[in-house]
Amino acid sequence: MEQVDNDEELLRELLTIFKDSSASDMDLLRQAVEKGDAVEARRASHSIKGAAASLGLEAIRDVAMAIEKDCQGGSLNVATEQIPQLEALLALSHKL
Repeated sequence: MEQVDNDEELLRELLTIFKDSSASDMDLLRQAVEKGDAVEARRASHSIKGAAASLGLEAIRDVAMAIEKDCQGGSLNVATEQIPQLEALLALSHKL
């Protein structure tokens, strides 16, 4: 709430934008993993990480960061393992 200067309406608006953008980014992440494209998976996880960090959603940021770091090395192992966890955390955030 500190990031939005205690403005509840602004927070709701930002959460709505996050919900939409993270859903799109998750689609891109899933598709990238299915295609074996670590570069695109890194981009999608980076986007999720940044948006989550700006809203103080630390658990989402941490999982997305782990995926991003692994993808930077060309691996999709962490993405494959952590997509279910990331999806679960995003689902919880969408209920805020």
